Amino acid sequence: MMNHNPLKKLVELQKQGKSVGIYSVCSANGYVIEAALKRGLSDGSCVLIESTANQCDQNGGYTGMKPMDFKQFVLDIAEQVGFDTSRLFLGGDHLGPLTFAGKPEAQAMADAEELIRHYVGAGFTKIHIDTSMKVADDDPHIRLSDEVIARRGARLARVAEETYRKLLESDPTAIAPVYIVGSEVPIPGGAVGAADEGVQVTRVEDFRNTVAAFESAFRKEGLDAAWDNVIAVVVQPGVEEKDSGCTEYDRAKARELMASIKAFPNLVFEGHSTDYQTKLKLRELVEDGVGILKVGPALTFAMREGMFALAHIEQELLCGTDIEPSRFIETLDEAMLAEDKHWRKHYQGTESELRLKRKYSFSDRCRYYMPTPVVEAAKERLIGNLRRLGIPLNLLSQFMPIQYTKVREGALENDPVALVEDRITNTIDEYLYATHQKELM
Repeated sequence: MMNHNPLKKLVELQKQGKSVGIYSVCSANGYVIEAALKRGLSDGSCVLIESTANQCDQNGGYTGMKPMDFKQFVLDIAEQVGFDTSRLFLGGDHLGPLTFAGKPEAQAMADAEELIRHYVGAGFTKIHIDTSMKVADDDPHIRLSDEVIARRGARLARVAEETYRKLLESDPTAIAPVYIVGSEVPIPGGAVGAADEGVQVTRVEDFRNTVAAFESAFRKEGLDAAWDNVIAVVVQPGVEEKDSGCTEYDRAKARELMASIKAFPNLVFEGHSTDYQTKLKLRELVEDGVGILKVGPALTFAMREGMFALAHIEQELLCGTDIEPSRFIETLDEAMLAEDKHWRKHYQGTESELRLKRKYSFSDRCRYYMPTPVVEAAKERLIGNLRRLGIPLNLLSQFMPIQYTKVREGALENDPVALVEDRITNTIDEYLYATHQKELM
């Protein structure tokens, strides 16, 4: 028994010539997830939320959550905001030996299989199988062949299918997972290093070879049904964020790649690193065949902007008083300096440049420090101080002018959490403009 996955409608609509896609929230931040669900509720659209392999795995990942924990985390927020979970999709991103790549193939793939079991067993219905990274016993001097990548990917697909069949025994209504293959993007969390070598659009030949290799590997393993549930291939359409800007989508440079998807009636493209593209560029991506737009840092960047705006308001309000300030901005930077593993290899420059990047880089490495106890405590004090004192409209206008207008019009509550989530919604709305995803359900 296979219960149809509604995400397959995305491919159907694209092949009918309709510019319909879906944006994917790649974040474990509570404010971001709540903002996405609230916006989906008001918009009447579905919501796709994904966790990456390094965020959540069978050992807890850097969030401390296993896939089932992450699912419950999202479901709890959905219940709080009244979002219909039948319109909610959960995905697993870059699932494979990514975080186990330091081990030999036998152990790395065994761990990757267990990772897949946790995600599919928890009911995640969009599975990105990513076996593009080398493991310890791969030759570091030779490019990993499409055949090896596909063979390992098919092995994980077999585990996913077996896990889904087992899931049906306890939940006959469980939705069949759809699969995404390929990985023409930087590793999860962003590119490493300062060199800007330009963004290369995936070559049509490479895209076709990827599809052919995966289809051959799946069919060789008797996974014809699983191959029928592969709905997208990850490609690089020529987009990427930088510390203080981004490489914008240029449809002329991607024309040949985008035209090539028309030869595959059951596939669309999945685009990673679409953060900071304008809403017009995002719409062009969907129009050209990128059915799934992945976004992560841009959402937590917007959240960080909102929190910093509140911190500046707090600073003005507390000047000359004996109320203890949150020191949110300073506390966040102190946490980053105390444990630099999440940003040091990503940011280069002078001390002055590093100071700016820690706070304001578009790659938003400070998102990794938001859940730390000291930063969380500072956030709670900030929220508490502002709720105690109230936020004057003149300061709201100064630091959050878009939210100020909404408050004045009665469309938004003048509450610190509501203000931050609405700042996130500004970014979400650019994706909704591009995707028309209300048509999916």
